[in-house]
Amino acid sequence: MVNMILDNEAKVLFDWDEAKDAENQKKHGISFSLAQQAFRDPKRIISKDIAHSQDEDRFLCIGCVDQEVMTVRFTYRENVVRIFGAGYWRKGRKFYEEENQIYR
Repeated sequence: MVNMILDNEAKVLFDWDEAKDAENQKKHGISFSLAQQAFRDPKRIISKDIAHSQDEDRFLCIGCVDQEVMTVRFTYRENVVRIFGAGYWRKGRKFYEEENQIYR
């Protein structure tokens, strides 16, 4: 479990499955350790992932990491952010740019 401070006060704990992290790195080239950085973006967008919330509530964090817009799939389990997917997906970038009124 990793402890990260967001903003100046809020401490957030992150967790993930190591095998799922390795699979994500192989498939999308992104480690879950790096994916945590999307939560630091002050313009990040947190949205419920309705399509994947059958067994538990799942969410998307769309935020800028190293000047690229990353989408992180996660859930909350016992006050811990459990990451289970991350990538640089065009749909997330488009949504981020529209919500933050960024036009390229």
